[in-house]
Amino acid sequence: MKKPELILASASPRRKELFERLGLSFTVEPSGIEEQNSREIGPSATVLKLAEEKARAVAYGKSDTLIVGADTLVEHRGKILGQPANSDEAVEMLSMLSASTHRVITGICLILTGSSGEIDKVERFAEETKVEIAPLAKEEIDLYVRSGEPLDKAGSYGIQDSWGLKFVSRIEGDYNNVVGFPVHRFYQTLKSVFPETATALFGEEFDS
Repeated sequence: MKKPELILASASPRRKELFERLGLSFTVEPSGIEEQNSREIGPSATVLKLAEEKARAVAYGKSDTLIVGADTLVEHRGKILGQPANSDEAVEMLSMLSASTHRVITGICLILTGSSGEIDKVERFAEETKVEIAPLAKEEIDLYVRSGEPLDKAGSYGIQDSWGLKFVSRIEGDYNNVVGFPVHRFYQTLKSVFPETATALFGEEFDS
C-alpha cells in the first residue's frame, strides 16, 4: 500500500505535540468548523458530530490521505463545558469544577480517501476520562485565569499546564484524552480498522 498523507484537522497545539511524540509524519490543517455544543444530543454525540464535520471539511479534494478530526468537551453534572468565551466564564467554570469530578470526552473521526479523492472508509469513536479536581481557593482560580492558560481549553483548565498539574487530584482513564487526544485508542483503532494504513504510517506489521 502506498503510504498515505496524514492530516490532523485541528489547530490544537496539544494534539500536534502528541502526534509529534508518536513519530508520525503529518501536516496540520484546521477545518475552520465552528464548535457549537448541543445539549439536545448529549456530549458523546456532540463530539463525534463535530469531529466528523472537521474531518470531512478537510477531506474534500484530498486523495490517498488519512484525515483525523477531533473534538473535546467537559461534562459536569449534566452541563457541557467547552472553551470559555472570556475570563469571567473561565472563573465560573473553574469554580464549578472545584472539589468535584467531571468527565472529559473526546470524539475522533478518521477518514481515509482513495486515489481519486473519494472517501473509502470512515471510523468514529469517543473516549471518556473521569477527572477529580481538588478544592480551589478563589485566589488560585483568579491567578490561573490571569495567566491566560485556561482560555483556549475545554473546561477552562489544562491537565498538562503548570496550574492543572496542581489542581487535578485523580483521574480514571486515559491521561492523554484529557490533554485532548486519546492516543492509545487511536493507535488501536488504526491497527484494527485500518491495518494497511497503520503499517504504512508506522512501518510495522500489524495483525488485522
